[in-house]
Amino acid sequence: MDYWYYRQEEKEHGPLSSAQMRALIDERQIGAKTLVWSEATGGRWLPLSRTILVEALIEDEDHPGDQARSAFIRASTRINQYVGEEGAADFHLKNLFSSVFKRHTRDEAELVFISGTSLTTPNEQEIPLSWPKPWLFSRVFLVLVITYLILYACTLFFGNVLTIPGMVAIGSFAAPFALVVFFYELNAPRNISMLRVLQMFFVGGVASIFVTLILYSFIPIGEIGFFSAIVIGVVEEIGKLIIIAYLIKKTQVIYILNGLLIGAAVGAGFAAFESAGYALNFGLQYGTGVMIDVIFERGWLSIGGHVVWGAIIGAALLLVKRDAPLRREHVTDRQFLKIFIIPVLLHAVWDMPLAFFPDSRLVQLVLIAVAWYLILTMIQAGLRQIAGLHTSGLKPELAGGGEPEAESQSRGQTMSRMGRKDKKE
Repeated sequence: MDYWYYRQEEKEHGPLSSAQMRALIDERQIGAKTLVWSEATGGRWLPLSRTILVEALIEDEDHPGDQARSAFIRASTRINQYVGEEGAADFHLKNLFSSVFKRHTRDEAELVFISGTSLTTPNEQEIPLSWPKPWLFSRVFLVLVITYLILYACTLFFGNVLTIPGMVAIGSFAAPFALVVFFYELNAPRNISMLRVLQMFFVGGVASIFVTLILYSFIPIGEIGFFSAIVIGVVEEIGKLIIIAYLIKKTQVIYILNGLLIGAAVGAGFAAFESAGYALNFGLQYGTGVMIDVIFERGWLSIGGHVVWGAIIGAALLLVKRDAPLRREHVTDRQFLKIFIIPVLLHAVWDMPLAFFPDSRLVQLVLIAVAWYLILTMIQAGLRQIAGLHTSGLKPELAGGGEPEAESQSRGQTMSRMGRKDKKE
């Protein structure tokens, strides 16, 4: 029998049986945010909503507000189970983006960008376990938007056609590349350099398009319908999967957060080059006005498209392979396939001609929300993986993912200690 303990007002209560805990839930003496401990939680203090007792919490919801909340808990619990976690997910977007509107120095920005080198990769035991608070991505996005607006002004006010290619390129790359920086900041292990990320973004993105076109040569797509939308989802996600899997195998990473970054980089490259192609094509056919509309439309929609679909695929591969070398059986693993089907379905529904929402972006907004919920769940799983490695004392050599490890100071401080040499670049 599993015995439970719970914390209330800085006091620990227990041991209690599962039945006694359920009784406390029924009496509303403990709730979703109450910290509980049991062998069933892996010996960790977790919010009640992230344990097997969450079912009792759901059963206790009676009035309409609680019923809506219980429906959310059920959904989040199922998604969490997809990534091997227990209970409902527990994350706070307010905290995740809390550093965006704070003032930061140029030195802080430079320290972020030099992560992942032979001198700046932390040892496994030095990796922070708290939720990352990315902010630099917003500055990168702002710089790209300002650049785009200047190019737009050159085109609009002076009729300078020479600035149109730059406007297409910057407009198409702004949102996807800013998202890559976001995932780069989320990569708590700090074991992948920006140089490598850029290689994955440009070469990996174009390579995934190349592989996709090869697949399309065997599976031609006609007019977009329900079936063809499914085929597009399968083909394009497989195209990204092949390149993401190759990069994961080549870099020998072991962290789920690494998979998020690698997948996002490949997906962002795919999205950026595809958007530039669409913008140029529509511009040549219908004029500059339509081209600008396409750039804007595909720009904001990219926050829930190829970038996050690729990130989910990359994280799923790391979730099943962990510290083992990537092998073919990992790609056919049941848990991986259960997660891989999600971006395929999201992509398929995204492209489907849904008659009941002909001119609305409501469907895309819902799909974006679903994709990001899964991304946040993956981030949570990645941080728990690191916490588990801290506990098990995994040798640092296994945690480097082919990148060098080193000791480092916290962000915002000067890093002065040297680490081990890069094994493989």
